[in-house]
Amino acid sequence: MSQENPKLDTALQENVLAVTRCGLTTKEATGFFRVALGLCYLASLMTKEALDFKKLDKEYNRFIYRAIGPGHSITSILQYMSGEGVVKVLDSQRFMRAFGDYCPHVPLESIPFLLGLNLGVAKDFSGLDVRGPVADWIERQRILREEREGQDNQGSPDSQ
Repeated sequence: MSQENPKLDTALQENVLAVTRCGLTTKEATGFFRVALGLCYLASLMTKEALDFKKLDKEYNRFIYRAIGPGHSITSILQYMSGEGVVKVLDSQRFMRAFGDYCPHVPLESIPFLLGLNLGVAKDFSGLDVRGPVADWIERQRILREEREGQDNQGSPDSQ
């Protein structure tokens, strides 16, 4: 990621809650919370430092419990991010704008990579087939990025 990945401190918690408040319904806000926090968690794993997953997960689970109540955990959030629900959230311009504004330490262009990482881990742990809506979304993002890069290169002096 472009900047050092912050720990789950008060500022990051407030930023995730700010993204959450951009949801217009309880269901949408919960989806925004899950995806914003899940992306921040996955981004925090991108470090050369040794991670204490037990401690890290405990911090996230405590925040999740305080924010949206019992029945949720970082594990359930990462599972949610392997399913169709995450695609609906990521297709929301309101979510993408809010996440980009409030969580700039996770660049929007890194989201497909982070979701791919999550799918890979899910496959390794559960043996589940990772094909489906999330993999399709990642592929669509790759195609869109390549099309944008192709258009950018057509206008550059080097391409003429």
